[in-house]
Amino acid sequence: MSVVQVRHAAVGYEGREILHDVSLTVGAGEVVAILGANGSGKSTLIRTILGLVPLGHGAIELFGTPQRKFRDWARVGYVPQRLGAGSGVPATVGEVVASGRLARRGIFRPSGAADKAAVRDALTDVGLLDRINDPVTTLSGGQQQRTLIARALAGKPDLLVLDEPTAGVDAASQEAFAAALGRFAEAGGTIVLVAHELGPLRPLIDRAVVVHEGRIAHEGPPPEPAGHHAEPDHDHVHPHAVQAAPGICVAPADRIAAN
Repeated sequence: MSVVQVRHAAVGYEGREILHDVSLTVGAGEVVAILGANGSGKSTLIRTILGLVPLGHGAIELFGTPQRKFRDWARVGYVPQRLGAGSGVPATVGEVVASGRLARRGIFRPSGAADKAAVRDALTDVGLLDRINDPVTTLSGGQQQRTLIARALAGKPDLLVLDEPTAGVDAASQEAFAAALGRFAEAGGTIVLVAHELGPLRPLIDRAVVVHEGRIAHEGPPPEPAGHHAEPDHDHVHPHAVQAAPGICVAPADRIAAN
């Protein structure tokens, strides 16, 4: 059974079509990278899969269920692009990661031993357990993004969806991402990630899907880096990358684990 099935999807904003007749299948246990230039439609594609952007035409299924009828959002962990640092979220690292348990336990149930263990396990996995009681605003950009990944992992999802998880963060955090995602995949998890370039995530990728001008232009092995991106000392950190900090909500807590 496929985990994600997209058939002839079309999506538009204000009368302008962004995605054109896109079809995609992601099988259980696959690690799929969605690649493309800025504005190609790659982030719109995953947000449409998650129901955060309305589908214009076509059909989407999650775990064999039509998206419009899918309710088991605890099976999906979502790591968005980093949110605005100016939001001043008054929360500790542990509290942000604990919010990833809401879809699984429900909003009104108090956290129990299993929830606390899941938070500690997730922070250990991304190398931030020692920062569990620190305000999230005191973390570096890379540590903030690692906190978002821990938040998604804490929900114990079957599918992990990440939108540009390594954009603009330090090399050490990129290596930590790769290690954590590798362990998730080895345990049988399915990963769909959006990236401009793969960097240390490249060895994890089973299949790459390149989106160009709202259409799938390539599907198969990841394209090799070219130009300065192929140089050994290229750290994949770019000045145009969004700088931000994690927040608590980007989608309803009862919809998607870890937002």
